[in-house]
Amino acid sequence: MITASEPSWIAPFSGVSPRTFRKLITALRRDGVDPVRQGRPWSLPLEDRVLLVTSYWRTNLTLRQLAPLFGISNSAAANRIIDHLGPSLALRPRQRFRKDNVLIVDGTLVPATIRSPSSRRTTGIPPDQVVIDADTRLVVAVGRPLPGNRNDCRAWELSGAKVAVGKAVVISDDGYRGTSLVIPHRRERGQAELPAWKEQHNTSHRKVGARVEHVFARMKSWKILRDCRLKGEGVHNTMLGIARLHNLALAA
Repeated sequence: MITASEPSWIAPFSGVSPRTFRKLITALRRDGVDPVRQGRPWSLPLEDRVLLVTSYWRTNLTLRQLAPLFGISNSAAANRIIDHLGPSLALRPRQRFRKDNVLIVDGTLVPATIRSPSSRRTTGIPPDQVVIDADTRLVVAVGRPLPGNRNDCRAWELSGAKVAVGKAVVISDDGYRGTSLVIPHRRERGQAELPAWKEQHNTSHRKVGARVEHVFARMKSWKILRDCRLKGEGVHNTMLGIARLHNLALAA
């Protein structure tokens, strides 16, 4: 049976080291996530409940598969744990930025499998706007996914990502034209090629901007972001929770 009391289970099923996992549990208790409650107590201690949630994100096993691994009799009980703890693991947007901070934003699609009694199809949830610190590669904000087909410019404006970073300098790819973000230089109409200094700027821009793709690759080692079965707030809370775990793993 998987349990957080055995340190060897923690890293494979949470993505962070046992020491970092213990710090996370301490922070959650400090935030009042595990109060004494009336009625029937949880079947698992807080450490095991957190490990269950991160295991769900890390492995993308179904709840019917995951529940017995933690000694839970049914998937509904596991689902209650995830619904209760998932939002508590969410990343909190950074409140302040240094004057010399440079941030990077880009959108990433999370494939979602929609199942019905008669069919199963895979679609894409609208891109989540993810903002990272260019120096540390830590995630500083995640925008809310928007309904419908929205391009990156509109998603940046409406998802809350723009408000979360305030007046910080943010770079992006040329999909964000018409915003206040720093994007690559483009040839003007009738211009055969860019001046050498602009080409140099674009080369530097591409090298720095690629860091956000590296972050996406690391975040998607939590396999639920490759084939998500969640809906609505569940998707956003999962992105925020994985962003926090990513930051903890990177900072460690």
